[in-house]
Amino acid sequence: MAIDTSVIIKTLAQVIDPGSGQDLITMSMVRDLVIEGNKVSFVVEVRKLDNEKKQQLNFACMEAIQSVYPEADVHVHMAQQGQPQGTPQPGMQQNFPPPNPLPQVKNVIAVGSGKGGVGKSTVSVNLALALKATGAKVGLIDADLYGPSIPTMMGLKGQRPQVQDVYGSPKIVPLEAYGIPLISIGFIVDPEQAVVLRGPRLAGILGQFINDCIWPELDYLLIDLPPGTGDIQLTLVQSIPVTGSIMVTTPQDVAVDDALKAMNMFLNPSINVPTLGVIENMSWFTPEELPDNKYKIFGEGGGQKLAEYGKTELLGQIPIVMGVRTGGDNGKPVVLNDGNPASDAFKVIAQNVINRIAWRHQNLDPTERVKITTQ
Repeated sequence: MAIDTSVIIKTLAQVIDPGSGQDLITMSMVRDLVIEGNKVSFVVEVRKLDNEKKQQLNFACMEAIQSVYPEADVHVHMAQQGQPQGTPQPGMQQNFPPPNPLPQVKNVIAVGSGKGGVGKSTVSVNLALALKATGAKVGLIDADLYGPSIPTMMGLKGQRPQVQDVYGSPKIVPLEAYGIPLISIGFIVDPEQAVVLRGPRLAGILGQFINDCIWPELDYLLIDLPPGTGDIQLTLVQSIPVTGSIMVTTPQDVAVDDALKAMNMFLNPSINVPTLGVIENMSWFTPEELPDNKYKIFGEGGGQKLAEYGKTELLGQIPIVMGVRTGGDNGKPVVLNDGNPASDAFKVIAQNVINRIAWRHQNLDPTERVKITTQ
């Protein structure tokens, strides 16, 4: 369905400016409306609003339009009243973002699985901390927007990020835990609130995490992806060059099958993101007091099989130990506990990831942002 300008204007007439209590159209706050295919961009002239209310107004505009046009790719720009028309503010998101919106980030690593319940978020959190322990600067994006668990795992459940004004545009300041800046939708919605959003809206949130957060200089930015091969994955590769992907699986064939689909999505020639390697989680159960005992309750060989399918490396195997569960629930990831079998495994994996990234840069061309023209 073609997007109609008059419908967009009528829709924005239902969005209320928190400063005046009137709708955006009545207050003549909308300008520079551009519709190109499914892309809708416009400027909202704000009066005196704090950054949190600007962000709320931004979300309200996007939700209103996507309630009428679910397929719309909406870009809302905030400008101070009186700014010359057609002159975007410095630092403001454009309709066509630069080739790399995060030039201060050296490597973007997508952590995927294809299947839920394999411990992908646990791997992302502990791998980030293990990489930091090597002296690297590491950031983390929780892109599992339907089931954000990283706030709990990092001991930040219930906290809210600050919003700063950058050239008149509100920017989110990532929260920090254990020296790692991170952002999650779990910091924005209440922990008990269900996230009920369509795909384009989810993609817009990930875009904000990438473009509208104040990220410092980083050696590695890990993206904890949701299960599957949908909107979030496509938005990621369209938004930023991804250095490589890491696939998480358990030894079971059912997990390997879905992880292979996720791996193949990234390896598709139209996307062309190399696989850095495979991490096998829940490889065996080991009592912490008997680290030499291994009970392979989920079978064995799945990680190696997936690595062979993808012509990549098995980066490591993580055992099931009580510390993984208690650390995730208590906000103290297991990798922080020296001598724990799982902690030792994550530290080996981190070094293997560093080596694989060095190999990737030496032997493969840099990844480019993906331009996907088909639905």
